Formats: sequence, structure tokens, C-alpha cells
Amino acid sequence: MSFRKERKFRLSHYDAQALKSELFGRGMKPLYPDRLITSQYFDARDDKAFHDSEEGSLPRKKIRTRWYNQDRSKLAWEEKVSSIEGRFKTSRPIRLDDFARICREGYMDNLYGHVMPSVVISYRRAYFMLDGHRITFDSEIFYQDSRSLREVKDFEEVVEIKVPYETDDDLLADLIPTPASRFSKYARAYLSFDLSV
Repeated sequence: MSFRKERKFRLSHYDAQALKSELFGRGMKPLYPDRLITSQYFDARDDKAFHDSEEGSLPRKKIRTRWYNQDRSKLAWEEKVSSIEGRFKTSRPIRLDDFARICREGYMDNLYGHVMPSVVISYRRAYFMLDGHRITFDSEIFYQDSRSLREVKDFEEVVEIKVPYETDDDLLADLIPTPASRFSKYARAYLSFDLSV
């Protein structure tokens, strides 16, 4: 478990492509092949995880199961924790039958109590490296309400850079000279379906 800083940049498709071209000119290189990422999120009946995220409460976390490229044979149970010390993520494999059972019956979480499926988020992620730092570009973002199965597309994209917690903020500004902005796919999914009330 290691703490890290994350900076996100909310962009139109055109601006994301322009930034990608600029960073290629500065030496950015592909790190991995693109992947389609799908996450099933879980929340309490009163949507406490969502409200904690919106309010910036500490500690808070997001609980999800994640899979890649439509392959559910390698599911991961993940918890993204934000605490006063920083942010970290834990991840462990989960069997498909256990995932199906949790989707039906729920899961007892130590912070939020009984949680059930809330939203599904899918997007295409491209991975790059610049000056030893990982940068990702997320596009084709879709949200699905787990209760009604309604789906919407997000017409914005997000670029994210992740660095060790001790990295100086000026270095981040030098790497990507675009103002950082909040972009929580989780929150945007809730707001897309008006699940926040």
C-alpha cells in the first residue's frame, strides 16, 4: 500500500487530442495497450459513499468490482480509500460466483454497512509515460444505473497523472500545463441519473 497524488484534467475530445499531441512532442510514450475498463460500484441505501465523496469527508472510500476488456474471468474487488494521510487503493481477486452473490445480496462494509450495486462505469483508457510519470487518457465514458439499467454517455474526457505523494506540485504543473479540475466519474454517474437525492 503506497500513498499517491492524483491530478485530473477535464477536457473536450478535441482538447484531449491536442494535449496528447503536445505531450507526444515532449517525449510521452505509450506504456500499455488501451483497455476497456468496467467497474460495478457499491453504496449504502442512503448513498453515504457518494455523499462523502461530494462533501470531501475523511475517511471515505469507493467500493467496486473491476474487470477489463469484457473479461469477467479476472474480477478484482477494490477499495479506494481517502484518509487524512492520503489516498490508497487495495485490490484482491474475487470469483465470479462471489461477485454475483454480492450483487444479489449485498456486502457488509466496515465503514458504510450494507452496500448494494449502485452504478456501472465503463470507459476506454490509454496509458502513457512522460518523464517517469504515468499519464492516462479516459474516453468513451458510459454510466449505467444499476437499479433501472438506464445508460448515458459522458461527452467529456479526463486526463489523469499519478505521482508519489511527496512529488512537488510545481513539477505536476510543469508536466501538464493545464489547470487541474475535479472529475469524478462516480459522482458524474450519480448526477446523470439524479441518484443524489
